[in-house]
Amino acid sequence: MLSLSLASALARRGVHYGWVMVGLALLVAVGSAGALGVLGALLLPVQREYGWDTGTIAGALALRLLLFGLMAPFAAALLNRYGIRRVVALALTLVVAGCGLSLGMTRSWELWLSWGVLTGVGTGMTALVLGATIANRWFVQRRGLVVGILTAGNATGQLAFLPLAAWLAQNEGWRVALLPGLAACALSGVLMVMLGRDRPEELGLRPYGEAPGTAAAPPAALPANPIRTAFAVLAEASATPTFWILFATFFVCGLSTNGLVQTHFIPLCRDFGMPEVEAATVLAMMGAFDFVGTIASGWLSDRYDSRRLLAWYYGLRGLSLLMLPYSDFTLYGLSLFAVFYGLDWIATVPPTVRLAGEAFGRERAPIVFGWVFTGHQLGAAVAAFGAGVSRDALGSYLPAFTLAGGACLVAALLVLAARRRAVAA
Repeated sequence: MLSLSLASALARRGVHYGWVMVGLALLVAVGSAGALGVLGALLLPVQREYGWDTGTIAGALALRLLLFGLMAPFAAALLNRYGIRRVVALALTLVVAGCGLSLGMTRSWELWLSWGVLTGVGTGMTALVLGATIANRWFVQRRGLVVGILTAGNATGQLAFLPLAAWLAQNEGWRVALLPGLAACALSGVLMVMLGRDRPEELGLRPYGEAPGTAAAPPAALPANPIRTAFAVLAEASATPTFWILFATFFVCGLSTNGLVQTHFIPLCRDFGMPEVEAATVLAMMGAFDFVGTIASGWLSDRYDSRRLLAWYYGLRGLSLLMLPYSDFTLYGLSLFAVFYGLDWIATVPPTVRLAGEAFGRERAPIVFGWVFTGHQLGAAVAAFGAGVSRDALGSYLPAFTLAGGACLVAALLVLAARRRAVAA
């Protein structure tokens, strides 16, 4: 088997196969972000072609974000039941099918089916839960760093594809702009099927950093049925205040990131006279700084109290959003916002995953994080749809951005109340 041969070759050079799994998951994250992270850049071109209002298109994107989150806890259970390779292959197939079907759409319900249902379910089957699963199964040490790297893959996908997508949409049409991301999805899926493995034990390995003779006792068995597993873990976790604190703060995280900024930042800038390609460049710049900030956050979460880190992240994000209306919406002025906001765009993920692992144990942590991530995507869906309605009804996105900034400041205070040990592992 190819993975066995590769694992043996790497072991002779002192490289653990867990890092191969990190690389494969990173490619999946980059590919899916490349396919779907560009949809915000296509909102205006689609609107110009079909004449649909902002709320209609934003509603489809909100449905995708909602399904993305609702699938997360079941995705963790599916990964546990059917394995990483099968679930990733099916997920990326749905993403490619959803984006592919949108190329020939003529009515708004087809937009909701393709960009909403199919891509939402497809991305939700892996989401950030894939990274949490690999970090908890393959690593004892460096878990925070691994989650930071894999979370940053979303920023990398945006960085790599968004400016290109905006240029292609402007010069070749929005359909052509979808193609590079779809190709990346297909490539990452093939590599995961060829080289991916579910657990280190399948290759005769221990998790990275686990010393011989120090393995923990086997975790309590989880139910075989993925749906039953997801709800059983929810019932256990939801009895603790820590779960609800993580859920609420991650709701705010989604409200203030991909639901609002990733979906509506380019139309916001266009309202203030900035060309779409320049706005996409600023958004990609956020992705570049987020790549650095999220990996740094993973490193920090291995060493410092995750609650305090999250308080800083939410507080700084809230201040940056509250200051955005006072920028001059030039490339220079927004570059300062891109640096400040970008450094902690999704830097919240590594400490949140770490808190879930500390509180609920290694096997349950990915499923608990899946439910917490549902809160994230509920917030994202509220922001995606609500900001679109704000623009249609009030003629401005600014009320939505101001409310999101205030919510971040509340989250910064709330997260300090989370306990690090809620349920015995």
